Amino acid sequence: MVKHDPHYYVKNKRYHVEVLPPKQDTAKLLADLDLFKEKYLRVIQSGYCVCITDNAMGLMAFQGHEIIEELNLPVHRDQVMIHLNTFHTKCDLDNILTSCKNLGIESLLIITGDGSDRLPKLQPSDIGEPDLESVTSVELLRYIGRNYPDTFVLGVAFNPYEPVEHEFAKMKRKIEAGASFVVTQPIIERNVQVDRLLSEHPSIPVTVEAWMSKKLSLLSEAIGYEIPQDVEYDPMATLSMLHQIYPQCGVYLSLVGFKTQFDLVKDVWI
Repeated sequence: MVKHDPHYYVKNKRYHVEVLPPKQDTAKLLADLDLFKEKYLRVIQSGYCVCITDNAMGLMAFQGHEIIEELNLPVHRDQVMIHLNTFHTKCDLDNILTSCKNLGIESLLIITGDGSDRLPKLQPSDIGEPDLESVTSVELLRYIGRNYPDTFVLGVAFNPYEPVEHEFAKMKRKIEAGASFVVTQPIIERNVQVDRLLSEHPSIPVTVEAWMSKKLSLLSEAIGYEIPQDVEYDPMATLSMLHQIYPQCGVYLSLVGFKTQFDLVKDVWI
């Protein structure tokens, strides 16, 4: 089967919309599952791509595929993207990949991820690379490509806040390992490193992440880089600006407000 083209989202003005799965220690699981279902279906019905995180910020959460299975949610191959990081056992990793394959989920965003003492970590020997010291997104990409050929559309993250040459060298390795699209960390203005990424890799679809929360302190925490807090931040105005600056890019909505923002974004990407 021919997999979907990552360029589709830009050509058809389709947002990627982040939806956080319930945390495993939630005291209100049924309510959280109902809320997840409501958000998931709103994204799907709007024609956008729902993006489900993987233990974001190192906090243990339910996996996207298991919630989709449990709630019997619809899967369209170009409308679901699962984040997948390196903080899993080998058994859990293969279970996630096999479940995604069986569900018809094609898009995986492969990241090294945020660890914690409660999370296991893939070992190099688990994925057939025993000579390495640790597993990063590069090695995980290679493992998926070898063991699940012609199954997934694999994407990777780009962090414009990391040391520049290190990040671009790693991006080169990610593309060589099989990455076919890129999602940036959140940006709130034109970014010189994103400009360079677009210039150096013009054939790779790039999606810029738009920070839709007014709380810049959360953004600083998420990216590990201090964002000035002395200005009022308008997420919708920033989203509009990003479309103007990067018309060739897709847009990933992070922490979008489903009550206050979601129904408005369709009028921004025009």
